[in-house]
Amino acid sequence: MLRSLAENSFSVMSYNVAGLPELLSSGDPATYSVEMGIRISNWDIVNVQEDFNYHAYIYSENTHQYRTATSGGVPFGSGLNTLSNYSFNNITDLERTKWDDCSTFDGADCLTPKGFTFIEIQLDDGVTIDLYNLHADAGTTAADETARASNLAQLSEYIAANSADNAVIVMGDTNTRYTRSDDTILEFVEGLSLTDGWVEYVRNGVPPTKGADAIVCDENNMTNTCEVVDKILFRGNNYITLTLENWNNENAAFLDDDGTQLSDHPPISSIFSWTLNSAIHLSNAVGGPHGDQFTDVASAASGQTVNSITLRAGSRVDAVSLAVSAPTAKTFYHGGTGGTAKSLTLASGEYITAIEAHWGTYSSQTRIFYLKFTTSKGNTLSGGTTTSNSATLYAPTGYQLSAFHGREGDEIDALGAIWTKIAA
Repeated sequence: MLRSLAENSFSVMSYNVAGLPELLSSGDPATYSVEMGIRISNWDIVNVQEDFNYHAYIYSENTHQYRTATSGGVPFGSGLNTLSNYSFNNITDLERTKWDDCSTFDGADCLTPKGFTFIEIQLDDGVTIDLYNLHADAGTTAADETARASNLAQLSEYIAANSADNAVIVMGDTNTRYTRSDDTILEFVEGLSLTDGWVEYVRNGVPPTKGADAIVCDENNMTNTCEVVDKILFRGNNYITLTLENWNNENAAFLDDDGTQLSDHPPISSIFSWTLNSAIHLSNAVGGPHGDQFTDVASAASGQTVNSITLRAGSRVDAVSLAVSAPTAKTFYHGGTGGTAKSLTLASGEYITAIEAHWGTYSSQTRIFYLKFTTSKGNTLSGGTTTSNSATLYAPTGYQLSAFHGREGDEIDALGAIWTKIAA
């Protein structure tokens, strides 16, 4: 960021960099792309759109340590990339998804495979954010509005399925305005329990009215009060609280010496601070980026009573199950139905305090091959086959195993611990 940030704070930016081939671009990408890459280095996490034919220029003098690889120029790539000072999580690969619908009426939207991306950002040990980047259908014809509404509905369904109960940031070129009667950005935000940074920080939480006049920006005097189609949307979860500290239209910081915009979009930015629920502690997950993501964090709470743990395993780990009786009775089950089941019943005052995990490759995918659970009284439950890749996850003092997070399919692909405070 342009100024130093407090501990447990990070800055984000969304920027449409107008990297279409020069004949199609409304900007001057060959001249400006290197400069944009330099300037965006001042923000911690940056989502860019239209990063097509001048991708190498953007990256040439940029200093972010972690950057997604290009998916290609026009007409092959989506133009969506993420640059970050924070690492990408080891159990989540970048996922690129093309829109199901597009319209060619106003914006040549079908010329490239526009869509959205998903990647997990690692802020700290056990602290991750699901990050989405998008470029929605442009234009204002009926066909454009229909395609764009379909885009947002498709992304909403994906987030609901893949980021349930996770902390999420969505940044990108939505091509929407709250004031447009047929745009569905408000429904998208509310449906996923997101907060719009501009609405929250600049408009005190009150979005513009549908059907009202557009709040158009003056390119010669751009302020935060005007609405741009680029958005920063966010939510926390039961573990991570995200607090919006700032939202800013960064147009003034991205002009050339003559005062001309480096792109036909202004970049927008935010600063977030984050705090953790002290009753919960998540370990990093071990394993690989296969199967479906899951987390039990929404149900985690201090003072839980764990009755038993069950492990299904053969040559690899097929499933894990944890039975909790209080404060709410619930069984956390992840994986398939194969293998042989073995269980360990915990005595009163006994807690699971360590997990030894081994992983390896099967059918070209990373799987959990072996698990061993150890309790505070030295009892153990184990199954599977040990490998050369292993780690042991330990509960912090005063915490116990109460749930899991990771990835699953017919077997366990990745596993992390959700530790909670033991009742005093």
